[in-house]
Amino acid sequence: MCGIVGMVGHGPVNQEIYDALLLLQHRGQDSTGIATAEANGVFHINKQRGMVREAFRTRDMRSLLGEIGLGHVRYATKGTASSEEEAQPFYVNAPYGIVLVHNGNLTNTRELTDDLFHKDRRHLNTSSDTELLVNILGSELQSEITVPDLDPDQVFRAVSRVHDRVEGSYAAIALIAGHGLLAFRDPFGIRPLILGTRRAADATGSGAGTYEWVVASESLVLENAGFDVVRDILPGEAVFVTLDGTLHTRQCAPAPQLKPCSFEYVYLARPDSVMNGISVYEARLRMGERLAATIAKHTPEGSIDVVMPIPDSARPAAMQVARQLGIEYREGFYKNRYVGRTFIMPGQAVRKKSVRQKLNAMSTEFKGKNVLLIDDSIVRGTTSREIIQMARDAGAKSVTFASAAPPVRYPHVYGINMPSRHELVAHGRTIPEIAAELGADHMVYQEVEDLKAAILEGSDLDDLDMSCFDGRYVTGTVSEEYLAWVEDSQQS
Repeated sequence: MCGIVGMVGHGPVNQEIYDALLLLQHRGQDSTGIATAEANGVFHINKQRGMVREAFRTRDMRSLLGEIGLGHVRYATKGTASSEEEAQPFYVNAPYGIVLVHNGNLTNTRELTDDLFHKDRRHLNTSSDTELLVNILGSELQSEITVPDLDPDQVFRAVSRVHDRVEGSYAAIALIAGHGLLAFRDPFGIRPLILGTRRAADATGSGAGTYEWVVASESLVLENAGFDVVRDILPGEAVFVTLDGTLHTRQCAPAPQLKPCSFEYVYLARPDSVMNGISVYEARLRMGERLAATIAKHTPEGSIDVVMPIPDSARPAAMQVARQLGIEYREGFYKNRYVGRTFIMPGQAVRKKSVRQKLNAMSTEFKGKNVLLIDDSIVRGTTSREIIQMARDAGAKSVTFASAAPPVRYPHVYGINMPSRHELVAHGRTIPEIAAELGADHMVYQEVEDLKAAILEGSDLDDLDMSCFDGRYVTGTVSEEYLAWVEDSQQS
């Protein structure tokens, strides 16, 4: 999970990219980076560890010259979270000069690393799969160059061969020096990427100028900056915007299938975003409606006095649960908004400490009550265990814990840091065993089919990647040997 944005403007884009990254900060807090390009092809790149507001100073922003650029916020799934070398964007100098950012996770990195060394004769300096991706793109683009000028057909043929070579999930944005901005999405559309446009004001300020373009991980970026949402970039599709603002598009995969990641709707995306034509907020409301029926089925009558969300992403589901069950809805936890999202923090000890820094249980809401706590999902269980104990410490008579998502029983290999089955609290345990492990009186999970139906309702989609819930990996290239290798390499 990362957040990416790219813009082709009619004036400096540095500030708007910075503003977009602030809106995408929830998608990654390990590091951030911005790259811009001048018309003469000169790149300006600044990337730092930490969050956006702390990473860039006024002097940094002044140095990011150009009317075309891209940005990234990183949540580490490959490489080392604390390493500045792993921060994006990544740069290669041939052909032309390419700067690239990537949201996703490649699953054939071993094969690609070997090919780049022995066939492409390219050097890798990190373990980042984004460095792999920019070098694969560079190699394929290099093979297309027959004349000094670069045309869209050459770009799209190169992307087609990237699809042939690369496996896994990837939404990517690249700047090609002196030529334009390229964005492309994997053939299954696992990670989101949305295209938007607006009219650029001409010299008189009348608004009758050329078009400006943006691509970003979430629609809220477009809406906040006054862009009209054109559409989601299709799975397997590439868009290429030249420096004069001309848009070119092409389907570059032979058999694309849209199967977006269900975890975007459960947890990752902001509720005010729309992805693949589905409102994240409305999907979470529907999750609550379906979860309510399961709670009513599996909890004793009269065992719940109040419904409380774990802020923030569980709030829509919790409101619907309370409404459907006819039980009072209360806010029992106060959230410190200056602490990052605990699920995406590296290390169990850091997550455990952060929970109590992030949330405070108000005893007046808990004392003597049978409490139903609703969370969006339960992954490792560290956060949930701490929250349940906080509720008991605040005086709760009993604690029922419910998840708007099904049990996470399988690794997520498409861009979320769930690499090891042994880290997952639901792996190998029954629901009563999970309740005992977390210290809850009762435990309720969303059914897999109910989650799928809640997300897809009213849309044109017919499938999702739900691999962390059902073990079905939509790319069809994830083997047991690969999962074992990922687990082993994460522990080494």
